[in-house]
Amino acid sequence: MTIAIVAAGLGNVKSVKRMIDYIGGEADLVDTPSRLKDYSHIILPGVGAFDHGMDLLGQQGWDAEIIRAARERGQIVMGICLGMQLLCRGSEEGVKPGLGLMGGDVKTLESQDGSRIKIPHIGWSVTTPTQASPLFDVGGEELRYYFVHKYSEHCDHESDVYARVDYGGPVVASIGRDNVMGAQFHPEKSHRFGMALFTKFMKLS
Repeated sequence: MTIAIVAAGLGNVKSVKRMIDYIGGEADLVDTPSRLKDYSHIILPGVGAFDHGMDLLGQQGWDAEIIRAARERGQIVMGICLGMQLLCRGSEEGVKPGLGLMGGDVKTLESQDGSRIKIPHIGWSVTTPTQASPLFDVGGEELRYYFVHKYSEHCDHESDVYARVDYGGPVVASIGRDNVMGAQFHPEKSHRFGMALFTKFMKLS
């Protein structure tokens, strides 16, 4: 099984490929939307602004092809960082609609408990699974991932939240429903914790 990494200019896709290669998987940097149909697993990495990300996905028809992959062909799609946010309906950061594959909106990250927090949230943080899911087990060792973000997902349904991180209150760190999922953090920068997550992703069917 070979994973398709969407190479639409959204970020450093090579670091994701290097991590997957390192753990013994296979991944292709796919720069043509029509090629996505040839893969069972798709990763949408991303960094930067929401509207710019949607512009890049729209320029060559990535947006429509990713939606078809998830909804019509049942391929497994995972977004990373901005890629996760693009799976949602939209973001306070911009005005363009997202892919709409997940029910929820992206909002500005802010303290919920009155504590002072730095924005963006940068660095390693303990991340707690909220349920057993395709990406996480419950009750195992403490998980730590590397985050860089200024916005966070607000899901319509609690059942779509896979994990949270405490940053001025509970913040959604991972989402998913059926064959679509996302990580707000960077698994490719999270050492053995990221390796474990990618390993679970590769085994999904």
